[in-house]
Amino acid sequence: MRVIRASIPACLAAISFAQQNQLPSLRIAGNMTTIELAPVLVAANGVYRGTVTVINGGIPNLTRGEVDAATNAETQLLRQSIDDPTLRIIFTEAESFYRIVARRSAGIKSVKDLRGKKIGVSPNTSAHYYLVKSLAEAGVTENAVTATPINPITRMSAALVNREVDAVAIWEPESENSAAALGADAIVFQNRDVYRELFNLQTSTKLLADPSKRRALVEFLRALITASARLRDHPRDLWPLLSSKLNYTEAVIAKSWPQLRYGGSMVDDLLDVMVEEERWVAKERNRSPRSREQLAVFIDRSLLEEVTPGAVR
Repeated sequence: MRVIRASIPACLAAISFAQQNQLPSLRIAGNMTTIELAPVLVAANGVYRGTVTVINGGIPNLTRGEVDAATNAETQLLRQSIDDPTLRIIFTEAESFYRIVARRSAGIKSVKDLRGKKIGVSPNTSAHYYLVKSLAEAGVTENAVTATPINPITRMSAALVNREVDAVAIWEPESENSAAALGADAIVFQNRDVYRELFNLQTSTKLLADPSKRRALVEFLRALITASARLRDHPRDLWPLLSSKLNYTEAVIAKSWPQLRYGGSMVDDLLDVMVEEERWVAKERNRSPRSREQLAVFIDRSLLEEVTPGAVR
């Protein structure tokens, strides 16, 4: 039997080609208790041609220089960009539709019945904002309820069952877990027209100005688009991966799935949502809301334009 050995120059050429096609490594911070993180987890699992390290966290990790990009709802971008005006949104990973889960035994039959009740929330988050918007739609003012912080958010269902609160407003899968924990005593409210969370990927102008990092982020957006398509078309194939990363069962992920949407781009009404929400966020620090023009600076569509020229409006 004749053994054919590749020449040393050929081997070196192969190694050089592999190195040229290997993208720079990336570090990304994301909330590991949210299913919205799914596109990042899928993209990091072999879709992106490089090493991606995903840590639990968010925009604060980015502002401290610990990561190259970070995920959070638009709410946190509005809050954190006051202290760090270099933040930029470059992609919408997910749209999430929130729910309010309440105890029937607390005399709650409608959103109006939440008046005077204790509502479990994660303060100053998109879920808190959804609660406020839902109350307003029902003619109930924000100060007519007692917003009760629950930390960690995985205690939401226990807080309901133990009667520490009368209802909770939170993202998936904790709203699903809360409804399941209450069983027949649960009543669920949802109004998708009031608000949906825009779960975005953020980076900074400093990183965008670095040619190597910018190239890596452009390619990661390309991987996110591919990952989003897979999540839309074949979600069940990816639930085992998500279950292993997020520590939720596939059954819980499956029940929560209808409340999420993975568009694989940047939503057209992002600025509209930010302008309206800015008025609520500004109250936290007793400051004036920023203008539409001031907020528009934080949206950078140029990387998506590099991925799909002409497709970004």
